[in-house]
Amino acid sequence: MKRLEIRPYREADEDTAIALWQECELVRPWNDPIKDIRRKLRIQRDLFLVGLLDGRLVATVMAGYEGHRGWINYLAVAPDSRKRGFGRLLMDEAEARLREMGCPKVSLQVRRSNAEAAGFYRSIGYAEDDVLSMGKRLVED
Repeated sequence: MKRLEIRPYREADEDTAIALWQECELVRPWNDPIKDIRRKLRIQRDLFLVGLLDGRLVATVMAGYEGHRGWINYLAVAPDSRKRGFGRLLMDEAEARLREMGCPKVSLQVRRSNAEAAGFYRSIGYAEDDVLSMGKRLVED
């Protein structure tokens, strides 16, 4: 199996990362990916990671830690690169970086319609919490 190179996101990755997110159906009208990237680069930019295979960006993960919980967003693996352990490798790296920061727990959200993603997260040790996820837009994109 070819080795995945994991490194922090660079501005030159923007178009490819967004195209990957679109291919993986992560982009929604209410989440402008360009604005999401710019916001992330202002806060803990070293927790925005990409995975490259032979120089091609095939995976991303955006992690964060606010002092109480870690969060995972935009985990994506190109459909033609799935089932090779790349999602697990990116999650392992994100979790290691969060652990180094003293993060005690990582949370994430999965759309109920995305059974494949939920199955992946369960396979790497995540479990459904007994919570109601709520949100409020502070900025209309």
